[in-house]
Amino acid sequence: MNGKQRKAVFFAVLAAALYALNSPFSKLLLKDVAPTMMAAFLYLGAGSGIWLVGRLRRFSGKQKTEKPLTRKELPFTVGMVLLDIAAPVLLMFGLKLTTAENAALLNNFEIVATSLIAMCFFGEKISRKLWIAVGLVSLSSAILTFENANSFSFSPGSVLVLSACVCWGFENNCTRMLSSKDPMETVVIKGFGSGLGAVLLALCLGENFPGWRHVAAAMLLGFVAYGLSIYFYIMAQRELGAAKTSAYYAVAPFIGAGLSLLIFPRVPPITFFVALALMAAGTYLASADTKPEE
Repeated sequence: MNGKQRKAVFFAVLAAALYALNSPFSKLLLKDVAPTMMAAFLYLGAGSGIWLVGRLRRFSGKQKTEKPLTRKELPFTVGMVLLDIAAPVLLMFGLKLTTAENAALLNNFEIVATSLIAMCFFGEKISRKLWIAVGLVSLSSAILTFENANSFSFSPGSVLVLSACVCWGFENNCTRMLSSKDPMETVVIKGFGSGLGAVLLALCLGENFPGWRHVAAAMLLGFVAYGLSIYFYIMAQRELGAAKTSAYYAVAPFIGAGLSLLIFPRVPPITFFVALALMAAGTYLASADTKPEE
């Protein structure tokens, strides 16, 4: 692994650590904020925060020269925005119906979605290790999705979180096509486009605007867990590609699950720990797959 790859791995892990704040703190805010409004202000916080950082960097003269987005990237840009409206809305509704640690761990299904979509639609190669990782993560996700092992009934919240992961799998690959362009521009477009789209959807669903204190808290969380996380994720994708960046990013659910259990203390069922072990094994195999893309 060369210096550029090591730097990219650091960016991917940093992105994961920042995103890990999302599930537990969103779960807290969802007590007072409707799910679609919550998703909207998370992305508006990401867009406005990164826009402000960009302005400050430009004012200080430290702004790097980056390639701007062009009409050629328009289909991927539109796809990114639309998918980023759907994914966080599904996640927020899922968080309302399942535990924060379950939702955090299920976020690792994004590895499966991103890797398979990268292979099927974008020609990225998947190694044998990554295939095994995909299988282990899928099995773990299936265990977490069953609400009752005796009756084999599905948890609606878990299904919604998995649906969000599929949307983010497509979105990760759209973003991959923009990774050579200005990452700050990408995050700003993603944040404002998806945030405003989610606000319109929330109003159509009859949701009310939350109080300004909750708006500020959601936007701050969005800036850190979405804005900065997405920025570093895009920087990692430049060197690693969508599938491998997603593999390193997979540490986020474990951090998120740990934080969730600290914030919402309880003893999870035995199936959670079985799923945790399988997820950890799958994540290890995925992150061990560090061969350069062909």
